[in-house]
This record gives sequence, structure tokens and C-alpha cells, in this order.
Amino acid sequence: MEYRNLGKSGIKVSALSFGAWVTFGDQVGEDIAYNCMKEAYDAGVNFFDNAEAYSAGKAEFMMGNIIKKMGWKRTDLVLSTKIYWGGKGPNDSGLSIKHIIEGTNAALKRLQTDYIDLIFCHRPDFYTPIEETVRAMNLVINQGKAFYWGTSEWTSAQIIKAYQFALREHLMPPTMEQPEYNMFHRDKIEKEFLPLYEEFGLGTTIWSPLASGLLTGKYNNGIPDKSRLSIENYKWLKNTILNEEGEKKIEKVKQIAIIAKDLDITQANLALAWCLKNQNVSTVITGASKPEQVRENMKAINDLNKLTNDVMNKIEQILANKPSPERDWRA
Repeated sequence: MEYRNLGKSGIKVSALSFGAWVTFGDQVGEDIAYNCMKEAYDAGVNFFDNAEAYSAGKAEFMMGNIIKKMGWKRTDLVLSTKIYWGGKGPNDSGLSIKHIIEGTNAALKRLQTDYIDLIFCHRPDFYTPIEETVRAMNLVINQGKAFYWGTSEWTSAQIIKAYQFALREHLMPPTMEQPEYNMFHRDKIEKEFLPLYEEFGLGTTIWSPLASGLLTGKYNNGIPDKSRLSIENYKWLKNTILNEEGEKKIEKVKQIAIIAKDLDITQANLALAWCLKNQNVSTVITGASKPEQVRENMKAINDLNKLTNDVMNKIEQILANKPSPERDWRA
């Protein structure tokens, strides 16, 4: 396993990490989740991602139980949670001081730990001033309940506003952002956030590297039984794939499959390694519903050297979606 600094912070996370989204509590029970986490840990994964919203808190509860059963040393782990959707009450969602504090306390109980290494604002909250959220996250950190805080799916403007307010008030600014990033979703990582890597040292913990399974090739001939797209709670995900744009993407996936075959690696591992090639990606969050999938995904770290400049260019020609750079008006 390769370990990368989370941006310019001192903490190191495994380049491939493991998350509970979709699977824990929705697709798999604790026994399978146990075996999946064990496979990841044995492969060198130290970062495990979660959120209060995942399966309405059940995912955190399961992960906490598994870590306790494993008897893993807490200092060997980097655990995260994300705060935003904690319930149906008027103050059970969003990024107010009240919900951030109460949501954090509830997450710690479910995870059965005294602290979270990384805590994220799961989405921007248009009803709470960013200044209030920054102060709330710093309160959590000052209480020793988290070490670093960050954002998920925020815009660069929102991150900059939070960062500048934190510096002005002598508070800890956001350290990391958790955006979606894959071959079909590139703009934030490859364009919008470019000024933030150098200026603020922003780290990224990217999710959906396989585009919800699309890049594995599993949907090339329709939706297989028992896939995540057949789950009632994820019909919205199905609708993003089974449309005209989704069909165009599937045609590109079929072409990418030829490259994967030539390299003697799976389509999934090609997609994971492609994400890892980006130097601004701190860690790639993987997910799986079977331990065999985890074992296979972890091999992607060894496939990085197969993605030569020539291979990357061939992939680029198929994708044809590289974000255009800012125009140089002097040129």
C-alpha cells in the first residue's frame, strides 16, 4: 500500500481507502461487512470512511462493532464521518452549531470511539452562515472529538470563504474536500480546485471512482440482479445511468475495456489506477459488497505503473472530456 499526506497536513492516509456508502446496512449485513473491512485492512488500508446519513446511522454502528471485534489499534486507523443528515427533526440536519455538535456526539457513540480523525460537512448548507459552521467545526476539534475537518461537494468559492474566515479568526481552516471524481466526473478535481491545492494545500478524499459501478463494465448489457441499482433507496442512481447520456458513457466503457484487456487488468482496477494517477488525489475511497471485490480492488495500487503516458493518452482520446484550461488572454 502507498500512503499519501492529506494535502499539506501531516496525517497520512492509504492511497486506496474503504467506505461504507451504499453497502453497509443497505446491501450487506455485519458479517459480510466484517470480512470486507478485514480484507481492506490486511491490504494496508488505514482510512475508513462513513457518514451519519449512511443507512440512517446503521453503517456507523456496524463499523464501530467490527473495529471493536477486530481489536485493531485505534492509532493505526484513520476514521471519518460526515455531518449533515442526522434525522427528520427541524434541527437534525444542516451545519448549525447545534447539529454539528449533537451529530458528532451521536456518531462517536455509534462508532464506539472517543474521537474521529476526519470530520466532513457532508454538503453545503445555504441556511447556515459559513462562519457559524467554521466555528462549530473548530469547537469539535478543540474538544478533542476530531483532528481535522473538511467539506464534501462544496464549491471552491465556499471553501475559500471558509478558509479565509478561519485564518482571519485564528481558527483551523478546512483541510480536505471529498468530491466525486472518476473518468466521467472531472471538473472539480482537475479544474475548479486547482488554485486550492497550491494556495491552501487542500487534500482530497474522492468518492465514486467507478462511477457507481459503470466503469466496471457491469452495466454494459443491462442491470444485473442484486446490484445497487436494484435497491429501492437508490432509484435516483439508476435514473442517472439508464438515460441517453448514460448510454453514451457505456459505449465509452466498452472501448476502455479493450485497453484494460491489453494491460491484463480489470476494468475496475484501470479506473481506480486512473484516479490514483492524479497527484492531487490524496485517497480513493472504494466500496464493495463482497470481500472478493475488496481483494481485487486493492490490486489497483500495483497497476499504476501500467498506466504509461501512452495509455493515459489512449484513454483520453476515448473519454474526450478533459476539462479545458482557463484561457490565456495574452496568448
